Amino acid sequence: MIYGTPADEAAKGAVEIEVNGRDYTLTGCVGSAPVRGYYLEGNEANDTGEPQGFLVNQPSDAVTEPHYHETNQFQVFVGGSGRFGKFDVAPLSVQYANGHSPYGPIVSGPEGIDYFTLRARWDPGAKYMPASRDKLIKGNQRQRLAPNIKVSSSEELARRFGAEFEIVIDAEGDGLVAYIGRFGPKATVCVPVARNSGGQYWVVVNGTMSHEGDGRTFPRLSCLFATADHPPTLVTAGDEGMEMLVLQFPEKNFVGMATEPVE
Repeated sequence: MIYGTPADEAAKGAVEIEVNGRDYTLTGCVGSAPVRGYYLEGNEANDTGEPQGFLVNQPSDAVTEPHYHETNQFQVFVGGSGRFGKFDVAPLSVQYANGHSPYGPIVSGPEGIDYFTLRARWDPGAKYMPASRDKLIKGNQRQRLAPNIKVSSSEELARRFGAEFEIVIDAEGDGLVAYIGRFGPKATVCVPVARNSGGQYWVVVNGTMSHEGDGRTFPRLSCLFATADHPPTLVTAGDEGMEMLVLQFPEKNFVGMATEPVE
């Protein structure tokens, strides 16, 4: 199954939520976006059973404090500038974190920072550190960061013929991998999803794309989620070409995989 909505349609449902006293804008792209900026005890009862992908517009000079989530996730920085932990981040950067892997802070620059938060399954909310240290399960922490991924100019895309792929996060034995596809005008490629994975997101970062079985056009900043059992799918670039991130999750979610709580 493939979930997803073109960016222009998704933008109509954008909402504001409060995060640490500031108003952030969330645009739901896949499944249901969070309705608050923190974990509320018992929120697990609201699990939709669907993947969860949304675009965050973090306002200028705002701080998302260090925290973790129960589920694995990718984050893709697509606009503005800021700092992620000790690292400067700007478009295009990709971060991956296993569930129960604390990260942050995310500090936005003077023009704010925009990023996708992408999960293969619903999450009950951010657990901030150190207040939620007693809920953190250790033993499967993992993070990866791929900064400064090149995005082509319109002239470079127009000169491309066919498609090529560039790894941005190296493949690991449990299915984790991330790469970017660079498509020339109207190029078509079959994109497979590994069966030994947790599915994958496709994020359009340049140009437009379409895929077989769906007559819609997906412009820049559209994202889709393909489940691990979905058959290989033909993806086609628009007249101007296209660049698309493919972000594949590990087979297991790593929630509750360890038994030893942090002391």
